[in-house]
Amino acid sequence: MTREVVPAAGPAADDHPAADDVPEPIGPETIEPEQFDPEAISPTPIPGGAFPTVPQLDPADDTWWRSAIFYQIYPRSFSDLDGDGVGDLAGVIDKLGYLELLGIDALWLSPIMRSPMADHGYDVSDPRDIDPLFGDLEDFDDLIAEAHDRDIRVTMDLVPNHTSDQHAWFAAALAAGPGSPERGRYIFRDGIGEGGDEPPNNWHSVFGGPAWTRVTESDGTPGQWYLHIFAAEQPDLNWENPEVWDDLETTLRFWLDRGVDGFRIDVAHGMAKPEDLPDMDLESTRLLQNDDDDPRFNNYAVHDIHRKIRAVLDEYPGAANVGEIWVEDNERFAEYLRPDELHLGFNFRLAKAAFDADEIRDAIENSLDAVVSVAGTPTWTLSNHDVEREVTRYGRPVGDTDARPDLELGIARARAMALVELALPGSVFIYNGAELGLPNVDLPDEVLQDPVWERSGHTERGRDGCRVPIPWEGNEPPFGFSSSSQTWLPLPESWSRFTVETELEDITSTLSLYRQAIDLRSERPEFAGTQVEWYGAPEGCLAFRRSEGRLICALNASDAPVPLPPGELLLVSAPLVDGHLAPNAAAWLV
Repeated sequence: MTREVVPAAGPAADDHPAADDVPEPIGPETIEPEQFDPEAISPTPIPGGAFPTVPQLDPADDTWWRSAIFYQIYPRSFSDLDGDGVGDLAGVIDKLGYLELLGIDALWLSPIMRSPMADHGYDVSDPRDIDPLFGDLEDFDDLIAEAHDRDIRVTMDLVPNHTSDQHAWFAAALAAGPGSPERGRYIFRDGIGEGGDEPPNNWHSVFGGPAWTRVTESDGTPGQWYLHIFAAEQPDLNWENPEVWDDLETTLRFWLDRGVDGFRIDVAHGMAKPEDLPDMDLESTRLLQNDDDDPRFNNYAVHDIHRKIRAVLDEYPGAANVGEIWVEDNERFAEYLRPDELHLGFNFRLAKAAFDADEIRDAIENSLDAVVSVAGTPTWTLSNHDVEREVTRYGRPVGDTDARPDLELGIARARAMALVELALPGSVFIYNGAELGLPNVDLPDEVLQDPVWERSGHTERGRDGCRVPIPWEGNEPPFGFSSSSQTWLPLPESWSRFTVETELEDITSTLSLYRQAIDLRSERPEFAGTQVEWYGAPEGCLAFRRSEGRLICALNASDAPVPLPPGELLLVSAPLVDGHLAPNAAAWLV
C-alpha cells in the first residue's frame, strides 16, 4: 500500500544537512562518559530474522502482527454519529479514511460487547453481542468489511477474567444457592469469623475496597461472598470449571467467524487463582497496581488457558492476540510468549519510564530482553485508556509527579518519544489522540465516571482524564465529535488547537509528524532488522541503530543542544538549533 508522505515536522527534509555537513559529534575529551559514537556500539539482540516491513491484509500472512502499528480506539470517545454524546461503531466507520491516512495497520477496539457499563464495557453481560450504545452486529460487520477494504485489520477487547453481575450466569448463581453448579462458575466462598461476617481473605480490589462482596441468599439471610478483583459489578470467573472455557471458546469462534483478526486479552495474567486463596501482602493493594508476588495475578495455571486460546486462533489464518500482562520479571513475562501461547504481550516499561535517557534505555533493553528466550516480538506503547497521557506525564520535571505539567514541554517530549517508539523493532500501539498530542484533562468532580473515583472514597480520580473524546473540527466543543453539546465527558474549550482539521493543515503539527514517521517506517528499508545496537551518547542522551536497515535514532533528553550522530537526517521532532539536536527532541538518520 502506497501512503501519502506529508512534509517533515520541523525543518523541511530538503533543508536538513547532508551527511558531510552534519557537525562532528562531541569528542570523547568533552563528554563524560560517552558520545554519539558509531564506533562505541553495543548490540541488544532480539531473535529471528527481519520482520516483514509492510504488513499487508493477506489472510495467509500469519506474521503481520510482528511489525504492525495498532491504533487503539476507545469507542465511546472516538466519534459519535448518532448524536447521543457517546461514540459508536458508525462513528468509527465514518473515520476509517482518517485512519487510512494516518497509515495504521490494525485497530484495537476497546470493549463494545453488551454491558451495563459499570466499568465502561469491561463488565460484559453478553460476550456475543454488541452493546446498543455502540450499534449492533450489522454495524460491526460493516466495520470489518470496510476496514478490510482499506487494508486495516480489526482486533477487539476480550474480557475472560470476569463477567458483569448482570450476566445470565451470575443471576443463576445467586438464585441457585451455595454449592450449586451455577455458583461453581464463579468464586464463591463462605466467610470467616462469627457468622461468616468477614471476607474469606484479605484481598483488595484494584479499584479500591475489599475484593469480596457478600450476597443475600434467597431466604433473606446473609450468605456467601464472591470474589471480584475489580468492581463488585465484575465477579471473577472460576477457571477451574470447564464450563468457563467452553463458553469462551464459543465466544472466540463467534467473533473470528465474523472476520475479526484477533483479540486484546484483558487481564491476561489474572484469570487463574491459587487454590487456597492465601492472604496477600497489603503493600500490594495499591489501586490499579500489582507486583510479581501478588497472589491475585500471574498464577501458573493461566498458561494452560492461553494455550487453549492459541489453539483456537491457530485454526484461523492470520488471527493474533495480545495480552495485557503486568509482569515485571522478564523470565516470567517471556512464559506468556511461548510459541503456543500469546502472539504478543503488552510490555509497559516504556510507558512507565520518565523522560530520562537512562530510564528510557533501561526500558528498551528490558523490553527486548523479555522476549529473547522465546523468540518473541517486542511491543511498544506510550499510553492507553488506563494511564495518564504522555504529554501530561512528560510535562512534569523528572521525578516530580505532583508538579503542574508544562503543556509545551510535554508536547515536545511526547513528539520525541513517538520517534523513539516508532524506530524500534516490533509492534507499536498508539492510543487514540496520542497522534494529536492530546494532554490529560483535569475534569471537575461532578463529571467523573470511572468506578475508581467512588470505590476509593474520592481519593483517586481514576482514568477519565485520558478518556476525553477526540476533537475533530471546529472552534468550540465538542469539536465535531458529536452533534450533541452534551458529551459523555466534556471537551476543554482550549482544544481547538488539537483538532484533526487544524493539525492536518499544519505541516509542523504532531499529527503531521506521526503521519510522516509511520510512512517512513512502513516504506523505508532502513527499518529492517530485529536487533538494536547502542551508540555511545552524551550525558542525558541516547542513540541506537537498527542492525540490518541501519536506521539511527537519537534522543536528546538533556537541557542543551547536542551535535547529531553522523548520517543524513531523515526526520526530526523539533527544529535543529544551529545544526544541533534541540533539547527534548529526537531525530532519525540514515
